[in-house]
Amino acid sequence: MTTGKSSKVPTSRLARFGSLASLAGKVAGGMLAEGARQLAQGQKPVLQQMLLTPANAQRVATQLSQMRGAAMKLGQLLSMDAGDLLPPALTSILAQLRANGSPMLPAQLATLLQQQWGKDWQRNFSAFTFSPIAAASIGQVHQAYHDNGRPLAVKIQYPGISTSIDSDVDNVATLLRVSGLLPQGIDLQPLLAEAKQQLHKEADYLQEAAYLQSYRQHLADDRDFLLPEFYPELSTQQILTMSFVEGVAIDELLQQPQELRDRVMSLLFVLLFKEIFHFRLVQTDPNFANYRFNLQTNQLVLLDFGACRDYSETVSDGYRLLFRALLQQQPALQLQALQQIGYFSAEIKPEQQQAVMSLVSLAAEPLQQDSFDFASSDLPSRMRDAGLQLSMKLQYWHTPPVDALFLHRKMAGLFLLAKTLKAKVPIRDLLRPFVEVQP
Repeated sequence: MTTGKSSKVPTSRLARFGSLASLAGKVAGGMLAEGARQLAQGQKPVLQQMLLTPANAQRVATQLSQMRGAAMKLGQLLSMDAGDLLPPALTSILAQLRANGSPMLPAQLATLLQQQWGKDWQRNFSAFTFSPIAAASIGQVHQAYHDNGRPLAVKIQYPGISTSIDSDVDNVATLLRVSGLLPQGIDLQPLLAEAKQQLHKEADYLQEAAYLQSYRQHLADDRDFLLPEFYPELSTQQILTMSFVEGVAIDELLQQPQELRDRVMSLLFVLLFKEIFHFRLVQTDPNFANYRFNLQTNQLVLLDFGACRDYSETVSDGYRLLFRALLQQQPALQLQALQQIGYFSAEIKPEQQQAVMSLVSLAAEPLQQDSFDFASSDLPSRMRDAGLQLSMKLQYWHTPPVDALFLHRKMAGLFLLAKTLKAKVPIRDLLRPFVEVQP
């Protein structure tokens, strides 16, 4: 369900820039207030502490949530991809953006529906619920009923989103830099360029529909998964109409038996391996809201295919080689695989290369156990510490290949979900059929 109040989505570039300029002013005002508070307590004000107050971070999150679109999506990407490098005050607030958005005003919604479907659009439905059942960064979802009575989920894109992507991404990045909310030295350019490209794809709902159709074909004979059906006659580039699929939120399964939670996570990891090695098409968004579970049919529901990414045979084979090397603990083969994926293309010192190799081996810890207990693992914190040492002590800031960046984001999301569900998964046995050489 949505959590924010309805608000008008700013559509013009000037209005969107004005929102960010207003935010910068509020952050500065908050900084002065915090400085005054510290002086009143007899403390010497510290710039970083003045900027990174919970109130300032809340202002950033609230403004991005109201702007939606690329502004909000970039906040989501930063909370997921750079979360270990951002200050805790900003990270915790940005994390709220992953699932929550403010729905658009009803009048704005009505205008948009007329523009997309025509004045008599309601004749296609026996019922249409104007209050959204979900609101995120690019659009909001409404429940409706086809004129034949079938329940539908209608995903409606916020107005002006597709034309504001590039400027939004640049403006938010600038805001975070000049406000001091982003540490100096982090090179965001590769992430920003990919964020723009990915967002343009996500804003094309007909492209998302094509990815949905691809997944339906890939999983047509797999009864473990349940996917919505696409309604092309009720869809446009900014409206995606699908069948409504029943299911409970994936994190609610924590109340279910251990056996069910383990099965769900096993299905998700096997699906990931199929995506990498068979489909060469990966849904890279790890948001929990993209999964539900139908307790009546015992099927895992897959939703939202906007963040899909195609992978080349070279990269797919590179990961097959990498996983094989990690299973067999062969460092020379691991190095060959990383080079094939695209690592170490820039100049790198031997000690830096070895640190990257060690970091990858550490990430493969779940492959070294018969059944990995995610609930008791502190692997994410150890990965963070190793990554910070690599960047701070060894001065290695090289951004991973873009394909790897998105894939690792998906893997990290699955790890977080498995930890949330306290699942135990035999990942090694699930992986082996995909990567081992057949006799």
